[in-house]
Amino acid sequence: MSRVGKKPVPIPDKTKVEINGSHVTVTGPRGTLERDLHPDMSAAIEENQVVVTRPSEQKRHRALHGLTRALVANMIEGVSNGYEIELRMVGVGYRAELQGQVLVLYLGYSHPIAFSPPEGVTFEVFPKEAKILVKGIDKEQVGQAAAKIRSFRKPEPYKGKGIRYADEHVRSKAGKTAAG
Repeated sequence: MSRVGKKPVPIPDKTKVEINGSHVTVTGPRGTLERDLHPDMSAAIEENQVVVTRPSEQKRHRALHGLTRALVANMIEGVSNGYEIELRMVGVGYRAELQGQVLVLYLGYSHPIAFSPPEGVTFEVFPKEAKILVKGIDKEQVGQAAAKIRSFRKPEPYKGKGIRYADEHVRSKAGKTAAG
């Protein structure tokens, strides 16, 4: 039995969950999220908790069981508390600014990079700390936007310059002189 899948998802006080067949709608203080679950999986509300069940013990159904439960839990967490990912810029002259909703990055290229946020995602910039906060209620969209920003200048292993997650550790490599 799936350890993740069989665990019920508690529903907080100010959050409302509606299940119509395989369509789940979660409404909370921060907004509304909707998702179509896999048709083989079934979800039900029992005693202020969402319980996900699977039809058989097939490997595919066991995998979908944990995935479906995690997706529902992420939706409930998102509309209740929201998600945020912190990015740090390391490098001389690397900076970011907001122009309206658009994030403009200066990362040592010959041109600035303008990045428009996907719907439901917002940015906060702290220029003194060279920090960018990516916020939203959909965990998938927040993670995708943060990964896209990081991809503009990934951290390199020799000097450690680039955009990295706040909790990311970049392993340093020795340069040419230390190798010989």
